[in-house]
Amino acid sequence: MEESAIPSLLIVQLCTSLHIAVKDHSVCLTFSNLKFQSAKAKMWSLQNLLFILCIALRCVTSAVGVIHVTGYVGGEVNVSCSYNEGYESYEKYLCKNGCGSDDVLITTSNSVKNKYRIHDDKTARIFTTTISDLQSVDAGKYWCGVSKNWNDIYTEVDLKLVSDSCCDTVTKVQSYEGHSESVSCQYESQYQNSLKYICRGNRPSTCLQQALITSDTKQNGRFRLDDDKVLGTFTVNINSLTHNDSGSYLCGVQRNSELDVFSAVELKVEEWCCVKSTKINGTAGHPLTLQCPYPPQYRHNSKFLCKGDHRNNCTKMAVSQRRFTLQDNATSSSFMIKITALEADDAGTYWCGTDSQWRVGNYTKIELSVFLQHTSTVTPGTTVGTRIPDAALYVVYTAPVALLLMCVLVIVYKYRCLKEADETTSKHKPKAKSSKEVMGATGSRIYGNQESVLTYKKQRACSHHEDPGRNEEVYANMPTTEEIYCNESFHNRKT
Repeated sequence: MEESAIPSLLIVQLCTSLHIAVKDHSVCLTFSNLKFQSAKAKMWSLQNLLFILCIALRCVTSAVGVIHVTGYVGGEVNVSCSYNEGYESYEKYLCKNGCGSDDVLITTSNSVKNKYRIHDDKTARIFTTTISDLQSVDAGKYWCGVSKNWNDIYTEVDLKLVSDSCCDTVTKVQSYEGHSESVSCQYESQYQNSLKYICRGNRPSTCLQQALITSDTKQNGRFRLDDDKVLGTFTVNINSLTHNDSGSYLCGVQRNSELDVFSAVELKVEEWCCVKSTKINGTAGHPLTLQCPYPPQYRHNSKFLCKGDHRNNCTKMAVSQRRFTLQDNATSSSFMIKITALEADDAGTYWCGTDSQWRVGNYTKIELSVFLQHTSTVTPGTTVGTRIPDAALYVVYTAPVALLLMCVLVIVYKYRCLKEADETTSKHKPKAKSSKEVMGATGSRIYGNQESVLTYKKQRACSHHEDPGRNEEVYANMPTTEEIYCNESFHNRKT
């Protein structure tokens, strides 16, 4: 009986110590229906005692609950684990797999290692491990550990990774430069008190850090955020839109234990003026009429004309002044602005319409250029040309033609004068030719060449027609008919 009481007492003490240890670690370990029988009961074997001890130790070193963490591929994630009071000075660590010595990733004694960082907030009794540059292989099971003399405390962590992009559905919003636009983002009722925000781009991992505005600030320059908790919608209003505001946006709702909830918006900002535009030229001092069409439904609205490079800085013109008059034609759904005498300062950009809300398509943009009569001075900030009178244009176009014709006439006249002078000179300058050149000349050359002179042999051939005592000058001045006769006689005689 005494022998049987010893193991029973050991078991009771073991269970008591296990209960205290397990209580400290928030692990419920219960041994029930332990009955210690009398000396006649079966004795506990040493194997049973070791088996119970192993089970107890296994329970103590097992994880308490599971922490679920989700991160973005390429980003970073924080793994936060709490511990009980009294363990502030103990070493904490994060490990993977079986948590052997080679599986420990980082410890509080060495707070930075590779892509891991760890921080122990002893006041809040929470230590946080940051894992950066997340890759798909980083997903899986981890263990938060608190070192203890003979049995560590573990908390299981399940890390999941998702792609750093959003979203399958995109809301498209179109607006125009200078306008204001509202972007509405819906959320579920359980997130009424959560932080809301909006950012540019489509990367959820950095959206909160790059937020343009949050529900805490509500107003930031051109951006304003209003949260309607009843409808479950927060609205971001953007004023004075520019073309640079075009692009992708993310509406975000913060969640503490999980990834934030996002919805995607695509904003397109177009140039306001591009629906109807016209260019008109006018001459200074002359009248001009500007025509402005408008939608039929606005025929009863007041009509106006304003001047400025942009409608936001457009100055309304007093159409009742002396040079400007307005005439409405409801039948053609348009009104006309008549300017009696244009001035150089009238050049510029005009806007005319009837819609006070400045809706696109209800206005006409007019770019007016004014040409001056006698000067080419350009008015700063305007488009001004120089108009040449019709008479001047006539002179400009006809003068080159007339000058060219005169040059041609002069050249022809000089050519004829030179030709006549050459012919006159050749008649009084004899030039000797051989008999071979005379015989080889064609009949046309004989009759046409009055500048040829007979040689001494020609004189002998023609001796029966003339006196032998006459000199060469007589033969040189012989009539054309006689020359022909002599040439023919000479040719016949040679043959």
